[in-house]
Amino acid sequence: MRPGSAPREHGRMRIGIDEPARLGRTELRGGRVLGWAEWGPADGTAVLLCPGAAQSRTLGFGTDLVDELGVRLISVDRPGLGVSDPAPGRTLLDFAEDVRDFAERRELPAMAVVGYSTGGPFALACAARGVAVAAAVVAGGDELPRFTGRLDPQVAETVGSVLADPRRAEETFAGFGDVDAMWDMIIAGSSEMDRAVYCRPEFEAALRRAMAGGFAQGPAGYARDTVLVLGRWPFAVEEIAVPVHLCYGEHDTSPVHSPDLGASLAGRIPGATRHLMPDAGGSVLWTHAEAILRELLEAASRG
Repeated sequence: MRPGSAPREHGRMRIGIDEPARLGRTELRGGRVLGWAEWGPADGTAVLLCPGAAQSRTLGFGTDLVDELGVRLISVDRPGLGVSDPAPGRTLLDFAEDVRDFAERRELPAMAVVGYSTGGPFALACAARGVAVAAAVVAGGDELPRFTGRLDPQVAETVGSVLADPRRAEETFAGFGDVDAMWDMIIAGSSEMDRAVYCRPEFEAALRRAMAGGFAQGPAGYARDTVLVLGRWPFAVEEIAVPVHLCYGEHDTSPVHSPDLGASLAGRIPGATRHLMPDAGGSVLWTHAEAILRELLEAASRG
């Protein structure tokens, strides 16, 4: 992945956030439903997106590139978000099994997975369970309990509350989750470089729509996600056997992403590659979409 490879158009960085080409819902074993969105050719290489916090299926990335690259980009609503049925008490590994079932029912071969921000641990769960042939974690959250003493004090307090009493913490998170609160948190934790992306009128509108979808059933889905991501993960990343690419921007200032911008994860995941982009921040999923997708396609072709 080449630093400085972000595409530009008319002096501005291109940000592919077109509306989905296809929307649908798929019934899983047991009757629960997962909602999904797709971009790109229906016969392209399947790349599953695990979106960020409280984001529903409608916000993609690199959507101006998927036809050219032959990528069938698929985003799914996690249980309780968007139009996906709730699954109280679910775990990261339960999500991986949902994805396995989803892929079988939709006949998706050799699927790669990419997790952005909060979606990172969900993507790694899919990799740990062998559901995907390759994975990318982009500006992804790390296993934060491993970083005792290195976290922002407020984040450290929140992680401690999850470890001490997950149920109570989940109830607390459900009490303050809404679109405006999420937007304010994103902007407050972002660098000037990222705010320039997020505050573009078209991007802000698309992100707010995605978060409105994420909260469409209320805050319970977001609250459950938050507990799962901030707590200890129920799998060992050291046992992941598929290629994993970690992509971070040097200007990522979010206190809830990886404190060391993926260095610890890279050291723990066998054969992982880490790309630290000097011209990017936490919005790297959109500013460097082409490099991320090409890397995944290459890894998937070897899987």
